[in-house]
Amino acid sequence: MSHTPNELYYAATHEWVRLEGDEAIIGITDHAQAALGDLVFVELPEVGDVLHAGDEAGVVESVKAASDIYTPVSGEVIAINEDLNESPELINGHPYHDGWMFRIRLSDKAELRELLQASEYLEQCAADEH
Repeated sequence: MSHTPNELYYAATHEWVRLEGDEAIIGITDHAQAALGDLVFVELPEVGDVLHAGDEAGVVESVKAASDIYTPVSGEVIAINEDLNESPELINGHPYHDGWMFRIRLSDKAELRELLQASEYLEQCAADEH
């Protein structure tokens, strides 16, 4: 079973959110990176982009498939993980740490209540596999 930290929030579309004050760090889950396989390319949003929860925020490509990345929360992109341009495989090795994708200044913290807790996300993943 994939690693799913309890302190994070999860989207049904396999993104995670780590809250840091009024900012959110976003990436894809261990479950998602394992399903995709070895990542070879990542396209991230631009710093300054204003995104709304559910908006497409980027793309990850693996040797097997390409998959859209969605933002689980709304706000302004204030940083992207530049290391992923040269080393997209960081997501495979450390999806919750070195493999983070972008950081948003939250416009509505209440949106976090719409996201899944770790246990709910794991239940969804198990249901998806049947």
